[in-house]
Formats: sequence, C-alpha cells, structure tokens
Amino acid sequence: MKTIAFLLHNNFEQAEYEEVNNQLKDKGYKTVLITTNEDKEVQAMKQDVDKGDTFTADIFANEASVTDYDALVLPGGTVNADTIRGNKEAHGIISAINDANKPLAVICHAPWILINIGIAKGKTLTAYPTLQTDLENAGANYVDKTVQVDGNLITSRNPDDITNFVDAIDKALS
Repeated sequence: MKTIAFLLHNNFEQAEYEEVNNQLKDKGYKTVLITTNEDKEVQAMKQDVDKGDTFTADIFANEASVTDYDALVLPGGTVNADTIRGNKEAHGIISAINDANKPLAVICHAPWILINIGIAKGKTLTAYPTLQTDLENAGANYVDKTVQVDGNLITSRNPDDITNFVDAIDKALS
C-alpha cells in the first residue's frame, strides 16, 4: 500500500486537506499528516476567513522521514502556505521528495512554497489566480487549468478542482 503524506502548519484550507485525504483513502492509499506546528492539533480554515475543524497530525516535520512516503501533498490556505514557505524543516522534506522524483502535489496558494525552495523556475504550473505574477516572476510558466502536471509536479487551482487533482495524484502513483 502506497503512503501519501500531507504537510501543513495551521490555517490551511480545510477542503484541500480533508477532501483530498478522504478521496485518496477511498482509492486505497494510506495517508499521514505531518505538521510544522508546535502542537499536533492543527486548525483548518474555510475560504481563508472562517475557522474550520481541527485535525490531529500524526507526526511533526522534524520526525518525518521522506523515505516513508510515496508522494507529498501541500494543501493551500494563504496563511498556511506563507508559513510553510518560510519553514526550513518543511523545505527539507519538500526538496527531498522533489529530488527523489516522487509526486509533489500542490494546490491553491501552496505553489508559493515552490518559489521559495527554487522548484518553480522553468516549470509549467497552475495555482490560485492571484499567484500568477509571483510564479511568472520566479520563472515559471503559469497556466489556468484545473490541474497541471509537469514531471513529478502536480498543481491545481482551488477546492473546485479537487477531483481532478486527486485523479492526477492517483495516475502519478499508478
């Protein structure tokens, strides 16, 4: 059974974790929630403004071993993505997954993280529309599509695209 890790902090978009997680589990994958937060209780948001549910992470980022995971998902949420893009432990995990050419699935505002790590340059990516200028300034080619695959990178725009996003993750792991 393949294992897919989710990496997040707090104030992530609930649907981009919960719905993606549930759909991947329905397809037979094991999932693990990794957090960079100082507490395993993590706070979700709905449309970035309303508090959602809380979830309990399985492991802290400093305890995670990327060899245990077949793919990594980075949910969005503006505050979550902005926090993760400044977190060195998260950068280490994301870079190791990318360097191993394992699927790296990134949705909504999370492509910001790819810019900070240096993964975006030269890639064709999609994201939440307000990230277009940031991605282009970082040397990426932005496209407005429900899902975009470039090598091991799988990007998507928002919660409306989750089914296509999950299908692309599943295809990459098949």
